[in-house]
Amino acid sequence: MANLQIKKMDDDLYKELKMLAASENRSVSQQVLHYIRFFISRKKMLSSVKSPAQTLLSLSGSWLDSRDAESIVTEIRCARKNSSDFKNGF
Repeated sequence: MANLQIKKMDDDLYKELKMLAASENRSVSQQVLHYIRFFISRKKMLSSVKSPAQTLLSLSGSWLDSRDAESIVTEIRCARKNSSDFKNGF
């Protein structure tokens, strides 16, 4: 099993890491491994998910219809049903 040594770590950072480890009942080494595993798994997960911009771009041009705009609008309007539930207001 490999070992990792971290040199020149800021004292305040080490104190914070040590406090976090103690609060989660881990040693400092276990806490560092926990964070490394978490970071790597999160990075893998995020790299496999499309960003909102990528999703939007993949949708652009995806609606292909041979009808013209007027016939599509006419179909939508005909499909609507008027409701008499609110004709006298709320």
